[in-house]
Amino acid sequence: MMVLRLSDELRRRGHFILPVGPAHGVGWLGEQFRRAGFTPEAFRLRRPVDPGCVRGLIRLFHQYRIDTVHSHEFTMAVYGAAASQILGLPHVVTMHGGLTVCNALRRRVALRWAMRSSHHTVMVSNATRHQFAHDLGVDEGRLTVVPNGVPVQPGDATRVRREFGISEHDCVLLAVGNLETHKGHRVLLEALNLLERRDPKARWKLVIAGGRGGAQHQPLLNYLDETGLKDRVRIVLNRNDIADLLALADVFVMPSLWEGLPMALLEAMLAGKAIVASATAGIPEAITDGQDGLLVPPGNVVSLSDALRCLIGNPERRSEFGAAAFLRAQENFTVQAMAERYERIYLRAFPLVCGAVRVA
Repeated sequence: MMVLRLSDELRRRGHFILPVGPAHGVGWLGEQFRRAGFTPEAFRLRRPVDPGCVRGLIRLFHQYRIDTVHSHEFTMAVYGAAASQILGLPHVVTMHGGLTVCNALRRRVALRWAMRSSHHTVMVSNATRHQFAHDLGVDEGRLTVVPNGVPVQPGDATRVRREFGISEHDCVLLAVGNLETHKGHRVLLEALNLLERRDPKARWKLVIAGGRGGAQHQPLLNYLDETGLKDRVRIVLNRNDIADLLALADVFVMPSLWEGLPMALLEAMLAGKAIVASATAGIPEAITDGQDGLLVPPGNVVSLSDALRCLIGNPERRSEFGAAAFLRAQENFTVQAMAERYERIYLRAFPLVCGAVRVA
């Protein structure tokens, strides 16, 4: 979604954007690009090391008279760098994070080569910059930070309030993220179970928008049955109405064990929501504890329970945190701010272009 939003904003600024995605996989993203009026092309990987993929990219860049290539994540960082180097085109890499990208030596070697062959390597947070610099053994000064940006998306809570049977007296908690272990949903449920034992009269409901699901889906449902929390918690999948869920929410919770700079967090900030989140990786770069929200140690059930209890019973503080988060996000984490930073990078990489750049 970051790539789609960046592409749309850059096009609005007068640039030509060619989206290139995998021929097999992420089909939903290609469809989103087509709906937005783009004509996406595909790259094809037929084997782990595929020179044919490089040749295919070269043909595409020739055909569309591309000025600058912007590759996202490991695979395209390597193949995009190879095609760009052969053509003499500027190349920009963005790495969004990932705990396992640098585990294998061959991947570290390939990624170091791609970075050396590129004009700029971008990380989405200082935390990811530090992680990749350490894992790859490169100087942090060679890596640029451009935070993700999200659009303002007004929502309407009326329909989802009816759907989940939530009264005006309930404090609604919302968590967004695939149902995988590192997202910390089990930690959140344990924190709420502790809160329930400490303060059974607290009025709260939790909605977990679990994306496409994940390995933790059934274990989370089992935990709800075991603890008796299932009347207070709804886990829903494949939602395209996150803006409406944010409009419904009083508190946005991100209990992740590790994150880069999560888009869902930034969307909640722009929606003006009070936030409770883990103080891990890139999250503290967006939220200052006690100023824009509350931060807790990742995986700490007691601290998370205490933070939630503090906000559930305090609408005034929720309002203060939400207003502060909105102001910070508006200044630093909009699509417009992100696109402006990337635009400067493209124009530095391709100084002969004074106006529009053709980017793949």
